[in-house]
Amino acid sequence: MAIENYIRKRFFPHIWCPGCGHGTVLNALLRALEQLGLSKNEIVMVSGIGCSARISGYVDVHTLHTLHGRALAFATGVKLSRPELTILVPMGDGDALAIGGNHFLHAARRNIDITAIILNNRIYGMTGGQFSPLSGCGIQATTAPYSTIDHAFDVVELSRAAGASFVARTTTFHVRELEKMLVQAIRHRGFSVVEVLSQCPTHFGRRNKEGSAVDMLKKLQSKTVPLNSRKLELDPSLVPRGVFVDQDKPEYCELYDDMVARSRVEVEEQGQPVGADARKEV
Repeated sequence: MAIENYIRKRFFPHIWCPGCGHGTVLNALLRALEQLGLSKNEIVMVSGIGCSARISGYVDVHTLHTLHGRALAFATGVKLSRPELTILVPMGDGDALAIGGNHFLHAARRNIDITAIILNNRIYGMTGGQFSPLSGCGIQATTAPYSTIDHAFDVVELSRAAGASFVARTTTFHVRELEKMLVQAIRHRGFSVVEVLSQCPTHFGRRNKEGSAVDMLKKLQSKTVPLNSRKLELDPSLVPRGVFVDQDKPEYCELYDDMVARSRVEVEEQGQPVGADARKEV
């Protein structure tokens, strides 16, 4: 299917600020869907609230625009009811790891077949530039006029520890790499996390004197290196990119179906009615 067929053209031009990295992520995601050749009826995109959540409005698939931080909870319900569908969940700092942090941990722990795309621009852009769990120390924000003192989550390490079976990180500068990782993540059977380091020139860049969107992209290029690079040994401030986890683990919906099947056999062996027959007796 051609890439333009996945777009809700009537909602363009988009509402993101000039230079925002979210449009790059949308572009890469559309190209990944085109490469996978998925039918629009096979895809459900679930989002919460925030700049990143607007992605669901631009993609012409089944979409749910839900409550702030609850995207993964809604997505879990959709996946359990229709396990054959491909579930995509684009999230920002807050949806994923602030108000949505608890849902994130348990979705990873269960290893349910959902692709979580975390757009990490280290700031709350839609609501005015407050700092987030991904901002890190020494960051200027509307809620930190004297700079932040909170340490940031490491999304990769958090995902790995919580049990996600696919974990990757890249940036909005490395667009081909991003597209490739999204394809891998969507194909993976289990909970997949793709962290995308993104630029917010309007709030983060302006307040922290990081220059234009182009300047911020150049920084993403210079401050990140491939996972196997020897530069990481020489400069610990560099951020590794790549696929950190790619494991074959039992998937939650498959385990659920297996449990239901085993339970039915046990009940039938005991001579008890199952399913429709049980409802008739009631």
